Amino acid sequence: MSRIVLLVGKASGGIGVHVRDLALGLRDLGHEVEVATHPVTARTFDLSQAQLLWPDPSRPDPRRLARLRRLLRSADVVHAHGHQAGMLASALLGSRRKHVTRLVLSLHNELPTVRAPIGSLVRAAEARALRRADLVTGASSDLVRAAAQAGAADARLAPVPSPLVTELLAADDNARRAARERVATAYGLDPGKALVVTISRIAPQKDLPTLVAAAARLRTEVSWLVAGGGVVDLLATLRASVSAAALPVHFLGPVAQPQDLLLAADAFVLTSTWEARALVVQEAMAAGVPVVSPRVGGLSDLLGTGGGILVAPGDPEAIATALERILADPAYGRELGAQGRAVAAIWDTPGDATRGWDLAYDRLIRGIA
Repeated sequence: MSRIVLLVGKASGGIGVHVRDLALGLRDLGHEVEVATHPVTARTFDLSQAQLLWPDPSRPDPRRLARLRRLLRSADVVHAHGHQAGMLASALLGSRRKHVTRLVLSLHNELPTVRAPIGSLVRAAEARALRRADLVTGASSDLVRAAAQAGAADARLAPVPSPLVTELLAADDNARRAARERVATAYGLDPGKALVVTISRIAPQKDLPTLVAAAARLRTEVSWLVAGGGVVDLLATLRASVSAAALPVHFLGPVAQPQDLLLAADAFVLTSTWEARALVVQEAMAAGVPVVSPRVGGLSDLLGTGGGILVAPGDPEAIATALERILADPAYGRELGAQGRAVAAIWDTPGDATRGWDLAYDRLIRGIA
């Protein structure tokens, strides 16, 4: 079996879940796996055996960087997750001519906008990483296109599956009713009102002011639960807006087990400015909940064949109109939910994805295209 190093920086969402599950799955297949990451990522995703070697730019440590270089160069394959990890791995590994270690670069997010002159340096470093990588994958088709345009010789789609999909697909109507009762009791909801759910970090990328504006335009009485933690000042601003307009939006904070919220919901809404293959949208589809989301990134991939309504990003009126259509016609909502479940039923599981990576690593090591 092979020696594989998974490299990931500071993560709080789907990337961390994916790396954790991939490491466990690869070890089960007999590979020697090391995870190199940031301490926050290790704590958040219980990566107790991880090597805490992610560089801290505020406190440069040449010894830590040297240890990370040795770790990466000792591997048969380095799998870097994210733009920063790819640039770091490319710089430390050097050219293919000098080191036989294979480099895989998986893109999960858009490259952040960085102003000149640093921005041009970042773009150049990313282009070098994409050209250095033996394989580049994107979690959504737009990332694959961007990687190919930036010079990646081999760029492929590699969807990241949610580990909750199988459980949610197994839920029946009885499970939904029970979840609805638990959620109504836990949060003191009126059972006669429709339930709209959003699960999202409180962060600028999620465009939650548009969610609040959409709630203000709804004519149907609803309870709207928003689960997730994040930027404290932004959350305070959102809560103030909700309070001033007396809107039915309730910010719950982080929720460890989101399954009940999804199974209880009449509709799921996401308002992000961009997403790749959002785990929570996969989960909503598997739960049979109709989804309203912006037509951006991998959300178009997920919902393009059914399961919800895609709208223009940043358009609260379009979100409210889509929600009204779903809530006013329960049969239509059920039809969308059934479409989403049918799509979710044919996705790869995390185990399938791990076996796919096992095969991809083996082909790279053996020099098979």
